[in-house]
Amino acid sequence: MGKRYDNAQEKIDRDKRYGIEEACKLVTELAAAKFDESVEVSARMGVNPKHADQMLRASVSLPHGTGKNVRIAVFAKGDKANLATEAGADVVGAEDLVEKIQGGWLDFDVTVATPDMMGLVGRLGRVLGPRGLMPNPKVGTVTMDVAKAVTELKAGKIEFRTEKTGIVHAPIGKVSFGADKIQENLQVFLETLHRLKPATAKGKYFRSVSLSSTMGPGVRLDTGEIQSLRD
Repeated sequence: MGKRYDNAQEKIDRDKRYGIEEACKLVTELAAAKFDESVEVSARMGVNPKHADQMLRASVSLPHGTGKNVRIAVFAKGDKANLATEAGADVVGAEDLVEKIQGGWLDFDVTVATPDMMGLVGRLGRVLGPRGLMPNPKVGTVTMDVAKAVTELKAGKIEFRTEKTGIVHAPIGKVSFGADKIQENLQVFLETLHRLKPATAKGKYFRSVSLSSTMGPGVRLDTGEIQSLRD
């Protein structure tokens, strides 16, 4: 690691679990890269993703967005295609878009599709599935209201899911947002995780949570405070 990282790490007590407010201040204050670093939260959850009823997968609209320009591909035809374009979708298509992606084009971050297009989109399962890019009704990306979906995604709606190890990663903003906005985004995200707790999950739900910037060290959060969060 470089000197900047080492200097930042020295200012963090590795044995301490920080409160949400203090952690957000630390992460923004210790970011020292020459670019606007992203801020990400990583949470190890007390769930077993091998069981379908314990797989956490959803979307949440962050009050201040992520600061990232999200590139959206929409599978739609006719009026729905026009509405998606007007809402700000980066590329809209049907068979032509499928062929483009089959040819190796993957210059997008999220896909949205109308329900009638899913038979067509299914051809791309082997390409989009492993990358987490398949449209999914559970997170609102398979919908007839494509304009609303595009608008929300552009405004800062994010998708997340548990990995095989039970960890959830999510971007919650940029260092330039400042500690207050990062904190508000973080609390909305954590409250969403609270609401998703499976009835079959056993033991401690939030096992560990850390916050970090792109080039900075992780700051561990007090899971006791997180556990007490409620809407």
